[in-house]
Parts: sequence; C-alpha cells; structure tokens
Amino acid sequence: MAYESRDKMSQKGKHRILMVSDFFYPNFGGVENHIYYLSQCLIKLGHTVVVMTHAYGNRSGVRYMTGGLKVYYVPWKPFLMQNTLPTFYGTLPIVRTILIRERISLIHGHQAFSTLCHEALMHARTMGYKVVFTDHSLYGFADVGSIHMNKVLQFTLADVSQAICVSHTSKENTVLRSGLPPERVFVIPNAVDTAMFKPARERLSSSEIVIVVISRLVYRKGADLLVEVIPEVCALHPNVRFIIGGDGPKRVRLEEMREKHSLQDRVDMLGAVPHAKVQSVLVSGHIFLNSSLTEAFCIAILEAASCGLLTVSTRVGGVPEVLPDDMIVLAKPDPSDMAQAITKAIHLLPQIDPQAMHCRVKKLYSWYDVAKRTEIVYDRAFSCSNQNLVERLPRYLSCGAWAGKLFCLVMIIDFLLWHLLQMWKPDKEIEVVPEIDFTSRPSEEAAWDSSTDES
Repeated sequence: MAYESRDKMSQKGKHRILMVSDFFYPNFGGVENHIYYLSQCLIKLGHTVVVMTHAYGNRSGVRYMTGGLKVYYVPWKPFLMQNTLPTFYGTLPIVRTILIRERISLIHGHQAFSTLCHEALMHARTMGYKVVFTDHSLYGFADVGSIHMNKVLQFTLADVSQAICVSHTSKENTVLRSGLPPERVFVIPNAVDTAMFKPARERLSSSEIVIVVISRLVYRKGADLLVEVIPEVCALHPNVRFIIGGDGPKRVRLEEMREKHSLQDRVDMLGAVPHAKVQSVLVSGHIFLNSSLTEAFCIAILEAASCGLLTVSTRVGGVPEVLPDDMIVLAKPDPSDMAQAITKAIHLLPQIDPQAMHCRVKKLYSWYDVAKRTEIVYDRAFSCSNQNLVERLPRYLSCGAWAGKLFCLVMIIDFLLWHLLQMWKPDKEIEVVPEIDFTSRPSEEAAWDSSTDES
C-alpha cells in the first residue's frame, strides 16, 4: 500500500516535507520568513524539504535556494492579495505529480487565506498523506469575510492530522473558528535570525529620539492609528523624530497628515524597505512602534528587540506573549493611550542596553528550537491512523447541515478525479527525482579548486 511505503520513508524520524503556501520569496513577510527559516533548519536536522508556491512574475518552474531548498513555482498567477484563484480541482494533477516525484511523506500548509494551501491539503488527504497546518493570523467572527474564511478553515481542518499556531491567543482563535480539538493544536512561536538583526556598534545619542515604524501601511496594521498618534507625540516631545518604512493604500493618509501638521522635517517616509535593509533602518532608532489592530504574533517586534530597540505596541492578539514586560510597553489601540506609552518608553530609554537585549532575544527565540518542536508535531502526525474515504466523510458531515453535505460532495469528486488520474497516468510512469547530497558539494568543490591550484 502507498500508506506503508510513505511510512517507511519516515522511519527514524526523518521526513520528506512539502511546504505549501501562496506566500513565499520573492515576496517578504512573516509567513514567507517563517517558511524559509523553518525549512532551512529542518534541512540541517536531516529532513528533505520542498516548497510549493505560485509563480511570481517571471519566476516560474523549479528553483534552488540556500542549503538545497527546492522550490516549485507552479504556473498559477496571483488573483487577489497574492492568492491564486480558487479552482478546487485544478491543482490536483500538479500536486499529485510533485508528491510522487519528490517522494513526499508529509504536507505542511501555511496561512488560512492561502488558496493553494487549502487545495493542496485537500488533495493530500484524498491521496492518504499526513498533513499539518500552521495558522499565522487572527480572524473575527462577525463580518462576512471572516464568516466565509472560518467555514473554509473548518472544511480544511476537519481532516487535518495536526495543527500549529504561533501563539496561545492564536490557538484559542483557531480552535473556536474551526472546531478542531484543542489537543490536536500545538503552540510553536515564531523566531528571529539574530545573526542578521544586530544592534548598532555604537550607542545612539539621546539628544534626538528616533521612533521607527516598519509595516505594511494598511488598516489592519493600524496605519489610521498612526495618523492620529504621530502629531500628538510630536507636540508633546519636540526632540522626537519618526522614520516610517513601508508602503500600502494608507500611505496617502500619512503623507496628508505630514503636510497638514507641517511635519516634513520630523517624519521621514522611506516607502517599501527590502528585507535585507530592515536592520539598517532599525538600528537608526531608539524605539520601535507597532500599531497593529490584530496580530497573532508579530515577528517585526522580535526583529526590533534583537536590534536593541525598546518596543511600544498595541495590546492586541498574541503581542503580549512575545516579549518580557521590561522589553515592551503595551497600550490600548487608542491615540492618547499610545502617546502616553511612547512617553513612558522615552523615560525608560536610559535603562535599556541594546547589546543585553539582543543577547536575551537570542536565548529566547531560535529557529532551530522552532524546527525541533515542529519535528515533534510531524512525529505526532505520523502516529495518527490511516483512514479511507468512507471513514473520513463523517468529519465533513459534522461541519454543518448544508455545508457538511457540500464538503462531502467536494471530497468524493476529488477522490474520483484522483482515481481517473491514476488510470490515465499511473504512479509508476511519473519520474522520481534523484537524490542530491548538497552537504557534500562544498568539500568536493574545495578539493577540485585545490587540485586546480596545484596544477
């Protein structure tokens, strides 16, 4: 049976993992960084990791990244907000081919509003693969968009092996939205590359206080809140200057605010900042300001703390879980309360040692630790029993009076299409990729270089 062969591939705890999401390099963000760094650490732990995402511009086909990380940029163009158009069954042939070619044993999907993630997990369960899902965001329960997204999540997680959330608040939110048993949901926080995010060598002068904001300028990230907070803080503290990095639809409002209050010399708008230059922007400031209205975790806070900045943030979602109380000042998502929190942070600045803060973050958060904990979740997923379609359908029926029947119909059609594909092109006719040991290449190249030098 295919189940048994895949289980043998994962003997001794070494897995062949397919990471799936619409969000990956060259796009930058929390989900993209999480997938990349987790994959790199899993490779170092001896696992084989392959990433599947949609095409980005001319970036299509198969690419290799650092450490031999293989990425399939499937020829699907983004439809809305970097998401591919939902097709239900359109991705089945290519997902099946990648799973067989790469001899994948486990599929790990990321982000609740990734269409590619939902479809890949659905097809993987149809083919009997173990699947793990990581939720990176928080959602509401009242608006139309959230209700629709929650029902889709309920469908996907009805048959998922295990789930991961990045904070305890995120876990509670996911369990309530999806109806997933809490014992099948694990909390594994994000981490930060402390080798990349280091403090400035010399301590900045305190004669001028620089507050840094690096964020997408959208409603969810609190751009409207910034419009009200910045003028109030500038009026209270004449020696404060703001640096705002990021772009988005709300950038116009911030520029209008700067013009209205004549703050051109005190508010610098950098526009979109490449991830490689984020550290150089952060070390130019004393305080990092996060005005998000909802956050499951917020990696940006970790990056700022690793650079030695004191953080001021809204008390929302999983943010209070990220840093110790002496490294962050929390406030309500209210302009006056945010201004008071910034004033408090300015008074605390003499007590802050950037190098000591960097060392604390280095001990608290490590991608290697995230990978080790994710390994445990993978092992738990493989301990789950294999079930056929008939045994799995009751889980979908429990999703609602009408939705449950619809979900069952979707899975039955997916199952029939899978068998048609197997008849049209059997598994044995799909070429399996050869094993490539990337760890041996540097030494081989060094030996070749030395022999060339001798000659």
